[in-house]
This record gives sequence, C-alpha cells and structure tokens, in this order.
Amino acid sequence: MSVEQPGAYRPRSGYPTDTTAAEAKQAPDGTPVRLAGRLMLWRRMGGLVFGQLQDRSGRVQISLARNDIGEDTFKGWHTSVKIGDFVGVTGTLYTTRKGERTVGAADFVLLNRAERALPDKWHGIADVETRYRRRYLDLLVNTESRERFQTRTRVIQRIRRFLDDADFLEVETPMLQEAASGAAARPFVTRHNALGEDFYLRISPETQLKRVVVGGFDRIYEIGRNFRNEGMDASHLQEFTMLEWYAAYWDYRDNMAFVRDLILTVLDDVIGDRTITYQGTKLDFGADWPEIDYRDAVAERTGIDLRQVRDLPTLQARVAALGLDIGDAPSYASLVDLLYKKTVRPQLVQPCFLLHHPAELVPLARRSDHDDTQLDSFQVVVNGWEIVKAYSELIDPVEQRARLEEQAELREAGDDETMMMEEDFIEAMEYGMPPMSGLGIGLDRFIALLTDAPTLRDVVLFPTMRGRTATVESTEDADA
Repeated sequence: MSVEQPGAYRPRSGYPTDTTAAEAKQAPDGTPVRLAGRLMLWRRMGGLVFGQLQDRSGRVQISLARNDIGEDTFKGWHTSVKIGDFVGVTGTLYTTRKGERTVGAADFVLLNRAERALPDKWHGIADVETRYRRRYLDLLVNTESRERFQTRTRVIQRIRRFLDDADFLEVETPMLQEAASGAAARPFVTRHNALGEDFYLRISPETQLKRVVVGGFDRIYEIGRNFRNEGMDASHLQEFTMLEWYAAYWDYRDNMAFVRDLILTVLDDVIGDRTITYQGTKLDFGADWPEIDYRDAVAERTGIDLRQVRDLPTLQARVAALGLDIGDAPSYASLVDLLYKKTVRPQLVQPCFLLHHPAELVPLARRSDHDDTQLDSFQVVVNGWEIVKAYSELIDPVEQRARLEEQAELREAGDDETMMMEEDFIEAMEYGMPPMSGLGIGLDRFIALLTDAPTLRDVVLFPTMRGRTATVESTEDADA
C-alpha cells in the first residue's frame, strides 16, 4: 500500500491509466486496474471511505480502507478530498456485499482540486439556461445530456461511413463568402480587415459545392456550420450544423431513395429501433413514407390553389382573408412559404416526402419537364420539422442567370432573404455541369428527434445565448 499522504499538493502533469470506469465494472474480481477521473461521491462508512469516480465512460465505485492505510492517513483523505476533485487510483477489483463493483485502492493520488463545488446532485442547475451557458456543468451532473452528445457523435460517424461507402468524397468549402446564396435567408455580415472588404457568413455551401462538381468530383459532401440571421425557437438556431451532398447523374428521385436508406441505417445501427418517441409522440420511420404534393396540401388546408393563384396581390388578399399576418412576406415566394409553414407543416407529424414545390421557391432547382410551374424537389418532414431538403439541380447557366436576376430585383424591392448574384458561379456553370441532385440535412434537428431533445439547444454543446448572468446551485457540503 502506497497511498499518498494528504496535505500540501501540486497539480499533476499526468497520470497514465490502463482501464476506464466502464471496463472496470466488467472485469472479474481480483483484476488489477489503474484509472483516473473526477470524484462524484465521497463518504465514510465505518472503516471504509467510498467514492464514485467518473471518467469519459461512466462511473465506478472506489474505496479506501482504514486498516490498510492507517487511521491518520485515512482520516486525512476523508476530510481533505472533496467532490469534484480529480484523483488517480491503482487497485484491485472486488464486489461488495451489496453487489457493487469496486476498486479497492492500493495507491491513491490527488491529481487536481476543484476550487468550486459542483451543482447539487439532486437539484442540479437552478437556471435552465445555465445548462446551455455552462454546458461543462450540465455534462458533469446530467447523465442524459452526456448520452445525448455521445449519440450525436455516433450518428455523425455513421452518416460519414454511409457516404464514404457510397463513394462520396468529403470536402470543405469557405464559411466566409462574397455573396449570400444557396438558401432563402438573411445573412450575417462580417468585415475582413486584411482585405478591406465585407463578407457573409455562409447560409449554405451549395454554390461552392457545385463548383467542385464542375471540377470533376462526381459525388461530394460536406458537414459544417451554416449561419442565418433570423429568429430562434425550439427548431431554429442561427448557427447550426448542416450535411449537404451532391451526386452527378442522380435526379431527385434517386436522392429520395438514398436518404431514406441513410436515415433507416442510422436508426438501425445507432438507435436500434425504427420507431422512436419524441416528446410523447411515436414516430414510425419504418412505415411507408407517403408522398404529399406541396400545392395539393396547401389547397386542402386553406382552399387556395397555388396553380391558379400566381400573382402576389391575389395571394395577399386570399392569405389575409385567412387571418394570417402577411407583413413579413414581401414577395410571392415568401408568402407561399409563410402560408405553407403556418397551415400545412404543423400537420405533418409522421415521416413523409413533401414533393414539387412551386417554382418560385428555389432559384437553384430544376423545373419539372411536365409542369414548369413546379420543381423536381422534395423535403422530408417529421414532427412538423423540415429535416431534409433536396432537388434536381438547375444546370443551365442562362436560366440560372435569369433566376438570380429575379432574386436581385426582389431584394431591391425589400425582400432581404433572397439570393445574391454570383458571377463566378455562373461562369463555373458555363464550363459545363453534369445533371445532378443535391440534398441537405439539418443535423441538429435530426439528432434532436433521435434523442428526444425538446429544443435544438439540447443537442448543441454551446448554443448562442442572450447575454446575462445566470446562477448555479452548489452543494453546501461537498462531502455529502
């Protein structure tokens, strides 16, 4: 027995280990182990002190015996070590009379002290927003939160492997862009001091990724941050993680089959079930996903046939008659989008494909051959959330220029969520684009559904918060 004496100490520079807490709990009695972690419990029971040591894998019980280390050393460690301290333990596994797997310490070392007491194990963090602002405390005391972020990592790992196995190449494109394009959203603007120019935080990597396809990479994907300077709610964050891919020679139907296969694979391999429960509602991904026509759904819910109502003034009058506020929708496309989001989307609970958006909604998408007023497009909608958006891509540079010029006119008329003209992108298209289909998945939303998170903030480690001071309830007695 070589237990370090309590008293003055110096924070250690390292402590090599050979076992995690989870591995220790599975090893047979008598196995020698060496592990390190944070003390989450520390209490005396007669001639023993028991603790709970937590590392990346979970918790395991440790013990110090008075008969092994002597009364003075035993008492010193019992009173000087606090919950939250980091310790190193070398010892042998045994099972207590209550069946608890335990590491009996033969060597016990204080690695570093915690100067602040951890949040109370029963009451946790008093202010809910503090869980997001001080995520490190949430992770320490909330097992559900740790498991949620572990699931997030496993989901993204499985998605990467699925795409890699399908011969997709992962690439990276700039987050600082000269033009805000690729989606209908208000951008963030930032100043590049070295160049003396303003740039936009990307709202989508779409036009950059399409340039890569022009360069000859037929199947590509990117997982990265997007930024949209708009409202925040349970299903929207201004900074979020998007997966976007492009496959040459595919159309939107190919993407429909592929993304359904991907989602089911993630459910099978990570969650273990194709039926999940989100906030009390069962969502069955294993059933058939119905195909719902966008304009048919709007007509059914509102009585407005978007095939017939093709101009802004008429649509404004019809939408206003429904009692909806049209003040935030200055263009035909934005008003159609508002109408759908207010009346149709909340009703789409079980997984479904929403098809054939009106042509005005996506300037980068291909119009259907049999009806040029609609797009070869789809979304996957679950629980009233748009999880996936995809379409056959517009590859004609002449038509693309005309569409972006229309966007510029709408911007000048007051719609600040339109796309900007990109001359370099048009030039890239003029060198020739293959037929292709692209797709985007909002990973935060997808993972929130899979982990039953009530808001996207619960699946983002450090979500952006309104600045203010929040409080944390600590234990009054860290030894309790």
